[in-house]
Amino acid sequence: MKELESILNNNREWVDSVTQNDPGFFNRLSGSQAPRYLWIGCSDSRVPSNVITGLQPGDMFVHRNIANVVQHNDLNVLSVMEYAVKVLKVKSILVCGHYGCGGVKAAMEKHPHGMVDNWLRPIKEIYLAHQQEIDSIEGEQNQVNRLSELNVEQQVKQVSQSTVVQDAWASGQQLSIHGLIYSLENGRLKNLEVSKTDRNTTPNVFHVSE
Repeated sequence: MKELESILNNNREWVDSVTQNDPGFFNRLSGSQAPRYLWIGCSDSRVPSNVITGLQPGDMFVHRNIANVVQHNDLNVLSVMEYAVKVLKVKSILVCGHYGCGGVKAAMEKHPHGMVDNWLRPIKEIYLAHQQEIDSIEGEQNQVNRLSELNVEQQVKQVSQSTVVQDAWASGQQLSIHGLIYSLENGRLKNLEVSKTDRNTTPNVFHVSE
């Protein structure tokens, strides 16, 4: 109960602070949401999307899961993407991983971790595809960090090749997908330069009819 009371007290203080600085904030926020971004990130508690981007409530639609994985048979992430793209009309999808990701590290390990091993199989496949490069890197943490970058790159591809995004591009909707990675050590976001901006940046086998 003490933990819950602390949360409620924090909430009251936050509401008081917000309304003091901007009395109309909650009236505007409750009217409708029109976020510019969809954030697909890791569930790690140290990577709060709005905080590290400096954005306000209502600016970003958010989906998070372990190791920021996008699978084409995951109805959760696909439903979030469809609502964000088709209904909210977001302009950008931000796929964000982070250095020192526990999920990525677990994907490289040989001992079992439980149910999550099934979820991490796509990252194991990324590791296998780049094993020579990753194994040549000195230091386990550096290897994990490189695989974290490669994972973001792959998930950007997954997003761009999804029927949700391909349908949007086929209809002429402006939508871009970007890959970012976050450093827990310094708080900085890094652009991995793996952006997809239209259907021409994806293989035509994934294109849908206009």
